[in-house]
Amino acid sequence: MTKELRRLSILMLLMFVALFASTSVIQVWQSDALAQNDQNKRALYDSYQVQRGTIIASGTAIASSVPSNDLYSWQRVYQDPTMWAPVTGFFNPVLGSRTGIEQAENGALSGSGGEQFIARMERIFTGQPPRGANVELSLNAAVQKAAFDALGGLQGAVIAIEPKTGRILALVTSPSYDTNTLAAHDATAVDAAAAQLDADPTKPRSDRALGGDLNPPGSTFKLVVASAALASGNFTPQSTLPNLSSYTLPGTTTAISNAGGGTCGGGDVVTIADALRLSCNIPMAELAGQLGTDAVRAEAEKYGFNTSFATPIDSTPSDYPRVLDPARLALSGFGQGDVRATPLQMAMVSAGIANKGVVMNPRMVDRIIAPDLSVQRTVDDTQFGRALDENLAAQMTAMMVANVSNGAAAGARIDGVDVAGKTGTAENGAGRPYSLWFTGFAPANDPQVAVAVVVENGGGQNQSGSGDTIASPIAKKVMEAVLGR
Repeated sequence: MTKELRRLSILMLLMFVALFASTSVIQVWQSDALAQNDQNKRALYDSYQVQRGTIIASGTAIASSVPSNDLYSWQRVYQDPTMWAPVTGFFNPVLGSRTGIEQAENGALSGSGGEQFIARMERIFTGQPPRGANVELSLNAAVQKAAFDALGGLQGAVIAIEPKTGRILALVTSPSYDTNTLAAHDATAVDAAAAQLDADPTKPRSDRALGGDLNPPGSTFKLVVASAALASGNFTPQSTLPNLSSYTLPGTTTAISNAGGGTCGGGDVVTIADALRLSCNIPMAELAGQLGTDAVRAEAEKYGFNTSFATPIDSTPSDYPRVLDPARLALSGFGQGDVRATPLQMAMVSAGIANKGVVMNPRMVDRIIAPDLSVQRTVDDTQFGRALDENLAAQMTAMMVANVSNGAAAGARIDGVDVAGKTGTAENGAGRPYSLWFTGFAPANDPQVAVAVVVENGGGQNQSGSGDTIASPIAKKVMEAVLGR
């Protein structure tokens, strides 16, 4: 072989290797991204022929595909759509739009994900019709219905989490909407329905459990402040604070009071445990001031504040500001001022305490199942981090149990079960209705569920309702559903 022929052979070999590597990258590693690219019209047209996978909860299909008599081949259909809307979202091939799990797990459902590559190749060789994979959720249909029914026509959200795993058991928002109307193949009708929903001032398309317009957490945030105090090593549940009937915010002439007026029980001082049990504002404002912004924010972030979670639906980060002046810091001590939170976040606070101080990453997908029923992917439980030492978490639990058994959260009591909880009645400005909260877990000695409830618009009672009278009973019904009571 001449030198020139040898060089040409080597060059051709290198070109072949480069071509093989390039096509492998495109077809394998980049296939998922390319398939999900809205500019990829070929993938879009091909997707019309794919029977989209089913979304499953408790063994029941809550989103599935049935044949249609148009060029889109398949029509997406949702069961109990208003109950499941914030979870499933909707899929519409006509408009190229999708939300919720339909968006977050589109690769699996459409059969275009990287993990479906081998299955796609098998179907090409066998001539089988294209099908997407099924998504099995962690949500429990019975608990979801209990939460949906308990919230009823109130404006707000409910979320329930399994503390030891982070699995979401229920996620409900209200008002909701019929996802079938936005999945229809009549673009004009869908546009009209979407416009009507978007014009509704109650925002029925807003996922209030994971985001939406965040609410001040009110007194539920006292759990974070108490946790920061214990974590500092400078306080115990029996540490005392001045017991005042009025407190002027530092650097201002603005005075704050406890919810019921007067002092926090009798005496010149009050313990942190009693301030939490009676849900008093002034002692917690004083405590936040003693801890400082950095300490409170650091503890809040250990529970997940200022972080977005892919559940796989992305959550809106709850907000504890980086910089607070002394007055705003004091207000944050009882969840007012600039603090904002999602129900997901406040459920994570309770779940972290329930799980001996360890906060788990929240998730709502258990498995991806191929059309042949083989498991393509299992979603593992993962830790977000440790918020509190185990012995301190036990002290927090004891204070939360007292809050339900003999304190401000009596509406969450369940006969024969020790419930740990905390209520909140958050102000939204002069004359505006309160946001009503509850967060907690049960049973206290072996937690099976952590719950957070927010009821917006004062539960229809403007500034007369409270977290305990409206939010606590909702949480109670959800916890009972999990416990089979």
